[in-house]
Amino acid sequence: MCGIIGYVGGGDALPVLMNGLATLEYRGYDSAGVSVLTGSARPELRVVKRAGKLAALEGALADVGLAGTVGLGHTRWATHGEPTDRNAHPHVDEDGDLAIVHNGIIENFVEIKEELVADGVEFLSETDTEVLAALVARHRREPADGAAPGTALVEALRAVMRRVDGQFAVALVDRREPDVLVAGRRGAPLVLGHADGASLLSSDVAGLIAHTRDVEALTDDQVAVLTAEGIAVTDLHGEPTSGQRFTVDWDIDAAEKQGYPHFMLKEIHEQPQAIADTLVGRLDGDGRIALDEVRFDAADIRTVDKVYIVACGTSYHAGLVAKHAIEHWAGVGVEVEIASEFRYRDPILTPHTLVVAISQSGETTDTIAAAAHARDQRAKVVAISNVVGSTLTREADAVIYTRAGPEIAVASTKAFTTQIVALGVLALFLAQERRTLFPEECRDQLARYEALPGHLESLLEVNGDQLAGLAERIADAAYVMFIGRHNGVPIAYEGALKLKEISYLHAEGFPAGEMKHGPIALIDEGGPVVAIATRGHVHGKVVSNIQEVRARGAEVIALATEGDTTVKAHADHVVYIPDVHELLTPVLTVVPLQVLAYHAAVHLGRDVDQPRNLAKTVTVE
Repeated sequence: MCGIIGYVGGGDALPVLMNGLATLEYRGYDSAGVSVLTGSARPELRVVKRAGKLAALEGALADVGLAGTVGLGHTRWATHGEPTDRNAHPHVDEDGDLAIVHNGIIENFVEIKEELVADGVEFLSETDTEVLAALVARHRREPADGAAPGTALVEALRAVMRRVDGQFAVALVDRREPDVLVAGRRGAPLVLGHADGASLLSSDVAGLIAHTRDVEALTDDQVAVLTAEGIAVTDLHGEPTSGQRFTVDWDIDAAEKQGYPHFMLKEIHEQPQAIADTLVGRLDGDGRIALDEVRFDAADIRTVDKVYIVACGTSYHAGLVAKHAIEHWAGVGVEVEIASEFRYRDPILTPHTLVVAISQSGETTDTIAAAAHARDQRAKVVAISNVVGSTLTREADAVIYTRAGPEIAVASTKAFTTQIVALGVLALFLAQERRTLFPEECRDQLARYEALPGHLESLLEVNGDQLAGLAERIADAAYVMFIGRHNGVPIAYEGALKLKEISYLHAEGFPAGEMKHGPIALIDEGGPVVAIATRGHVHGKVVSNIQEVRARGAEVIALATEGDTTVKAHADHVVYIPDVHELLTPVLTVVPLQVLAYHAAVHLGRDVDQPRNLAKTVTVE
C-alpha cells in the first residue's frame, strides 16, 4: 500500500525523501510526491507531485529548487480518486500552510467534507486525505476546546484523530512550525527512527534501514512529534507514552538486487536460507518444539477442539497447506477462511478455539480484524508473521516469525514457503502439546523440515533452463489451468495466482477431481495444463486426471517426484521434484511454479516486481 517517508534534521531533506521512496516502491503505487519546507527566515512550503512512477517525479524536480531540512514524501496507491497529479500526495490546506501524507482510509470523510464545504472550504482533489488537511487546518484556527487560535500542530492532529473513523497513518509538516514533523496512526503501520542528528518516519522499516536499525513502531492512537533532537510519543490526550521499540536484524544489502535482474528472482533463490533461518531454535533445552512467543499455558492447547486459519491471498494458500499437516499430526479439525469474510459470517468461536492468523507484514487489515474478532470471542490467537513488532504480533497470544528477511517483490515467494514451514512447526507443537505424537516423533518430523533447504538448492540449480523454455510455451496461451489433489490443490491455486499476478495471463487452479464437474469444458487443443503429480496417496488419481485432459488436447506440464516413470508416459513435459515426506512436498512443488511465472512475465515484458494494480501490503478493507 502507500509509502510514507519523512525527515527532519540538519541535512538536505530531498535526497533522503527520494531515496526512501525508491526503497518503498515495492509496496505498489501509481503516483508520488514530496513536500519540503524551504528557506529559514520565512519558511515556504513547496510541493511537487506527479502521477506515474518515481521517474515522473524526478523529472518534475529537475528544475525545481527544494533545499530544506524538513520534508515528507509519499507513494500513493489509489483508493479515493483516480491516479492523477491532482490526487497525488502530499495534500495541502487552502492557505498552503500545512501538508499531509496519508496511508489508509477515513471512513467518515464524506460527512466531514460536507461539513467543511458548508463552511466554505474548496477542495481540489477527490481524496479523503485533503479532507484531513482541511480539518487539521480548521482545528489550528478554531480549537474545539475554545482555546485561543494558533493551536500547535500536534494538538490539532490529536483532535482530528479523535474525530475521524478508519484505519490510517498520517504525517504532517507546517511552515509555522518549521522544525517539526508530526505523525499519528490507527490500524496502519508507521515506524520512527533517530540517528546522526535527524529523526525519520516511514510506513516500513525499509525506509529507515539506511539510517538506523533501532526503530520505534507507533501503536494505535499514538501521536509523535519528531525534531532533529529526538522523538516524543503521546496518546490522543497528550499523555507521554512510547511505541514498540525493536532492532531490525537485516541491513540495506538485503533490500538490494545484488546482481539479480529482479527482486522476485533474487527472493526465489533466497528461499533455502530463509527456510533454514525460520527453523533455527525450534527445539528448546528439553528437546521440545518451541514457538517464538507464547502467552498462554500448554493446558489451553490440550483443550482446543477446533482450529481456524485466517489469511488473505498467498497466505491463505499457505493455510490450506497447513490444514493437512495439523489435522494429520495434531488430530484436530481445521477450517481455512478468507480473512475478509471471517468475522462477517458469525463463526462459532469459544475459549477452546484456536485461530491462526497469517500475514507476511503483520499489517494486513482484514487479517488483523479477524484476529481481533477472535480475541473478542475469547479464542486464542497465534500469529504467523515476518515482521517483529507488527500489529498482528502484538495482538496475538503466541507468535511464530518466518525470518524471511525483506521481501521486496509484490508477488510473494519466500514469504509463502517460510509460512508453510512455520505452520508445520505449529502443527508439530500442537501434536506435542495434545500428545498425538511422541516427542521423538516431533523431532523426527522437524528434521525432515530441516532437510528442505538442501533439496531446494538442488531444485533451483537443475530446472532453470527447462522452466524458462516452458514459460515461453505458455506465454501466448489464452488460458492456463493448474490442477492437483490433496496438498497439490493449494499449490495449484498458488501457481495460478503467481502467473496471473505478474504475467497478467488468465490462470486458474482446480482440485483435479473437480475437472469433470465443469472446468474440463475449458480444455482445448494445445491449451496448457500444469499438474501437480508428486508421489503420495492420491498419485494414481492425479495420473488419471492428466490422462483426461490430455485426451481432450491439453499440453500437460507435470511436476513429479524423482524416480517416478509413470507420469512421464502421460505428460508432455515433466519437472522432477526431490522425494520428501508427502506433507512437505508443497514447499518444493511451488518453487518451479514461481520460476515458471517469473519467466513468463519476463518473456511478456511485464513489470515483474511491481505488477499493475497490486500493492505489497493491503492496509485498507
